[in-house]
Amino acid sequence: MLDTETNNKAMITQSFSNDTPDTQLPEGFRLPPPDDEESEEFFVNIGPQHPSTHGVLRVVVRLNGETVVEAVPHLGYIHRGIEKMAESQTYIQNIHLSDRLDYLSAFSNNLCLCMVVEQALDIGVPERGEYIRVIVSELQRLQSHLLWWGVLGMDMGGFSTFFYGFRERELINDIFEEMCGARLTVNYFRPGGSSLDVPDTFIPRVKNVISALRKVLDEYNNLLNRNIIFLERTKGIGLMSKETALSYGCTGGVLRGSGINYDVRKNNPYSIYNQFDFDVPLGRVGDSYDRCQVRMEEMEQSLRILEQAVVRFPGGPHRSQPKQNYKLPKGSYYSQVETPRGLLGVYIVSDGGTTPYRLKYRSPNFSNLSVLNEIAAGHKVADLITIMSTLDLVIPDIDR
Repeated sequence: MLDTETNNKAMITQSFSNDTPDTQLPEGFRLPPPDDEESEEFFVNIGPQHPSTHGVLRVVVRLNGETVVEAVPHLGYIHRGIEKMAESQTYIQNIHLSDRLDYLSAFSNNLCLCMVVEQALDIGVPERGEYIRVIVSELQRLQSHLLWWGVLGMDMGGFSTFFYGFRERELINDIFEEMCGARLTVNYFRPGGSSLDVPDTFIPRVKNVISALRKVLDEYNNLLNRNIIFLERTKGIGLMSKETALSYGCTGGVLRGSGINYDVRKNNPYSIYNQFDFDVPLGRVGDSYDRCQVRMEEMEQSLRILEQAVVRFPGGPHRSQPKQNYKLPKGSYYSQVETPRGLLGVYIVSDGGTTPYRLKYRSPNFSNLSVLNEIAAGHKVADLITIMSTLDLVIPDIDR
């Protein structure tokens, strides 16, 4: 049997080495020389068990004492071949595969795929259908951020946040369950609108969520985000410059945490987002604290959108198209949306049949994970866990 340390070193040699130029490392950080007698280098596997990494991910961490020298993600533990499966599924059948990507962005994934079909076939969406899409998408953003916040505190040793975050999250899950019968891997949007109209209780329940979250968001900040231990463990940790965020293709709260003002809902508006008044929160220094604060403020902005939407919610039909087996004209089509974790793009090549010739997802999580070593090298092991949590990763979105 091969020596474990030799095995681990072989796996990461191609990605990193002691010959790496200093310009590729965080400012002020140098790799220890290979023959340094004081060096205590060894390797630790974080994962691939699910509870450690927000999904089945393995990170091989090279340590010098408790300092992270390298952190190399290893993917593929939950790969299901969804993009290849798409080639034998109709466009409607593919919707149910999209919500298995980032399961905390299932509605957004459904929506992005429907938008590609609508673009190709020039399908319109009735006003009520557009309002349903915006309301449901913002509810999902809140639901996702509540889970992230609860798990963030738990990752850092504070278990109470998990219970607090899930308390309000259940109110949103109940709405989803009544709408479509599912609470997580939902399947609801269709080309031209949604599979079903919302029930009569929909708007009253949305108002209840708004009221409940308005009361507790400040409580959440007091419980965790203003806690002195939290501040010590996030401020100055995992610094990411604007240039680094852009070069790795980061999007969502990770990108905006570094001060880059880009949100698909504002920069390339889709649905009826251009009819709503909301701001795009930005970080100032690009550390773990900024990434957290951006998401906390995003919840406030989602509530603003919901408050405007419930007042204007119209009557009329929820869908413009009857149920059918769609055939897209020959060509290529692309759409993108702002999921809770960033930009999701769907690219379809059609040969004129009822199934895609090729379907490709542009995942926000893949790019956001790729920056991990860049911002974690030089920090302690405990900081690595914090950094990973503030990146808000959902691994099945990467292992497509």
